[in-house]
Amino acid sequence: MKKSLVTAALAAAVLFTAVPMSSAGPIESACMRSDRKSANRTLCGCIQQVADMTLKGGDQRRAAKFFRDPDLAHTVWISQKPADDAFWDRYKQFGAMAEAYCGGGA
Repeated sequence: MKKSLVTAALAAAVLFTAVPMSSAGPIESACMRSDRKSANRTLCGCIQQVADMTLKGGDQRRAAKFFRDPDLAHTVWISQKPADDAFWDRYKQFGAMAEAYCGGGA
């Protein structure tokens, strides 16, 4: 598991250099609007780039809502619906990659 996370992080690093900077996506926008002290354009942009590599648009919009409403994340996490479980698995993978690549400041 740890080896696959390192491999994924290295793949993200390679892809990151190939992904052009674009307009703010839903994760970056939500991150910048959050009241977290560590939120800045560099960090939020990095997290968005990882999201672009790991989450489809609908998942990004859903995850962006967690910045405004952390209780929503808890509701999804404890849900027993298969679709919520599948989303949560994708969201955890995104979170682990974002932390590995962008740092733990968000």
